[in-house]
Amino acid sequence: MSGVAPWDAIPVEVFDTTRCELGEGCGYDLDTDTVWWFDILGRKLFQGHFSSRRLLCHDLPVMGSAGAFIDDNRQLIASDQGLHVRERASGQLSFLRPIEPDKPGNRSNDGRAHPCGAFWIGTMGRNAERGAGAIYHFHRGELGRLYAGISIPNAICFSPDGTTAYFADTRAGILNLVAIDPATALPTSTPQMLHDHRSDIGGLDGGIVDAEGLIWIACWGGGCIQAYTPDGLRVRNIPVPAKQPSCPVFVGPDLEQLIVTSAFEGMDSSARKVDPGHGQTFLLTLSVRGLPGARCMFT
Repeated sequence: MSGVAPWDAIPVEVFDTTRCELGEGCGYDLDTDTVWWFDILGRKLFQGHFSSRRLLCHDLPVMGSAGAFIDDNRQLIASDQGLHVRERASGQLSFLRPIEPDKPGNRSNDGRAHPCGAFWIGTMGRNAERGAGAIYHFHRGELGRLYAGISIPNAICFSPDGTTAYFADTRAGILNLVAIDPATALPTSTPQMLHDHRSDIGGLDGGIVDAEGLIWIACWGGGCIQAYTPDGLRVRNIPVPAKQPSCPVFVGPDLEQLIVTSAFEGMDSSARKVDPGHGQTFLLTLSVRGLPGARCMFT
């Protein structure tokens, strides 16, 4: 079902004016009130205390794209070089394991932690080569490939009860769902199409699920966040002041606000001039409640 939803006008503010070439992978840890996101191509990690708005920018030696907290002091980070453990206080990265050692031309992209502690992470060609990537499952030190032939993996997120996973290949334009075991986040069925986005503007990018089960997805090239029901009906369109929004996450003590990253990747000077919010990170205040971000278990 495609659905027809009106455009919503809600409060939107610039959360960080820094312009990311490819802002992505935003996450939020409620216990420590820590928000983070990456500039993949800029090799940077933005991280800080959400309530105080104290934000820091860390240079990375790798192209980090997604992550999750392991505990109060450590993060798991996926990058073009594999999986790493990052010490929050010192910023030190410890290499954990490769993701695709046989594909040096690939990098990581979208990813999310499941409530059981598993981590789904997608890979793709550095130039978005058709079918070069895959989606992987990492849990307690074990890494396994779930789906191959993915061009641009995105919209990885999970239903509130942990029994359904959502994901998309941006190039294919299809939002998929698949039943999973809530104890392991491993699929128990074959993926099915939930929403056909091929005739809509823009592409399906990063996604997150709220407490009621709505799936919120950034529309790359469409300048908006769209929300879908678990039946695939699009019910909300929320404009953001950047043409290429890339990833949303619920933040704050009540999880009623949404951080949205964006990017200026592929935009020349003329395109950037007519898109004044390009690459900035935004904060939306919604009338819905999100879910706490999960922590990752790697041992």
